[in-house]
Amino acid sequence: MQHLLKAQIDKISPVTDEEFAYILSHFVFKKLKKHAFLVQEGDAVKYDYFVLKGCLKASVADDTGKEYIYQFAVEDWWITDRDAYFKKSAATINIDCLEDCEVLGITFENREKLGAEMWKYEHFLSVKASLGYNSLQKRLQMMIMGNAKQRYENFIQQYPHLYNRIPKSFIASYLGVSRETLSRLYNS
Repeated sequence: MQHLLKAQIDKISPVTDEEFAYILSHFVFKKLKKHAFLVQEGDAVKYDYFVLKGCLKASVADDTGKEYIYQFAVEDWWITDRDAYFKKSAATINIDCLEDCEVLGITFENREKLGAEMWKYEHFLSVKASLGYNSLQKRLQMMIMGNAKQRYENFIQQYPHLYNRIPKSFIASYLGVSRETLSRLYNS
């Protein structure tokens, strides 16, 4: 079976098995239990994480403790506090495991080293960054211009595999609606 990370890289910039082994040697493997934190607010963020197994959520909390979820990550997705990772600053978000998880982490230094040494990997990073930006732009447009029903329908269309995997209260937070509103939309 092909490695999940190699399959993702190969879709954009195919690499040989030897090149992939070299790329993989720059990552660290982490295994976490459900409810464990991958990143906690205030911590240094050393890694960008590729999800091999499991489901995670990224969130921020206001002064009252209310949580706002802005990203989920499952197999074949990336997650980190990007601002803290690139600026080498303290995390301003929390990332925790909704299931038992296995991730690969790459330091910023190793990311830059691989990018400088291998144009294929640099090209992969460039395309992934562009795709991520496009996805974020669409999400922001939906949050600004879409009503609750449109945001819900867009989520179901875009992520049908997540709906039964993530607690509805978390989906409601991600969509910026109450759990009750989500129930009404689900039942309509």
